[in-house]
Amino acid sequence: MPVTQSMEGDLAAPTVARQRSVGAIRLVVGPAGEGGGTGLRDLAESGPSRLRFPRVGGAPEAVLVNTAGGIACGDAFTVDLHLAPGSDLVFTTTAAEKVYRSDGAESLIDNRATLGEGARLAWLPQETILFDRARLRRLFAVDLAPGAGLLAVEIVAFGRGTRRERITGGLFADAWRVRRAGRLVYADTALLEGPVSDLLDRRAVGGGAGATGLVLDLSPGAEGRLEEARHLLARDMGEGCEAALSAWNGHLVLRALGPAVGPLREGLARFLAAYRGLPMPRVWQT
Repeated sequence: MPVTQSMEGDLAAPTVARQRSVGAIRLVVGPAGEGGGTGLRDLAESGPSRLRFPRVGGAPEAVLVNTAGGIACGDAFTVDLHLAPGSDLVFTTTAAEKVYRSDGAESLIDNRATLGEGARLAWLPQETILFDRARLRRLFAVDLAPGAGLLAVEIVAFGRGTRRERITGGLFADAWRVRRAGRLVYADTALLEGPVSDLLDRRAVGGGAGATGLVLDLSPGAEGRLEEARHLLARDMGEGCEAALSAWNGHLVLRALGPAVGPLREGLARFLAAYRGLPMPRVWQT
């Protein structure tokens, strides 16, 4: 334990030099060649961030593992995906990501993806759980070439449901930016700071919700699937959850609120499986 010394020569109170987690992933995928499908071209991993590739049929799955076991105050994590033209990838996480209590420092998550022409990315991480006093800033930025398709979901739980925990103080800042051919086509920013659960109790904010969900589809033809998606939503959403859909400028957006993360997650998983016509990644089912 390092110690400091005052100008008079007396030993001051001992101070602890904290060791923060800094994790980074850079993944490049592209068409596998004559055999078809998508293959790995380059992968770089650092810190506690690791990718695993389970054997599945169809598009390959990249499963993010945080060996640190969660995110603490001051940690920083980066994911940088590059999909070559015509490639196809499903990205998910091995478990829910936990963001622990902070004594003031902010944790940072910077997620980015670049998709070549005709590439498709299904961004399907499991939920993020914010503990009381957590402080998190997160960015999701995607650059799409013409004809590329993105389907993304994010679920956030405000407090641990099993403990009926409330966020009495904290920060959640979440920014989404999507560009197509260099032009900004979707921008969304959420900012909750202070007594977050009290803010979510307000009718105009969350109506008492303990979890939120967002699904964004920027795939070709997404806007034309609005009525189909509304039918699936009415059938599949969990008990006590509220959700609504809208579509404009070629994309479709679903926003959802739930009393807790369990029913919201289950409802969105059913909706996404039906909407994609594919089962959710295996890690979602364990």
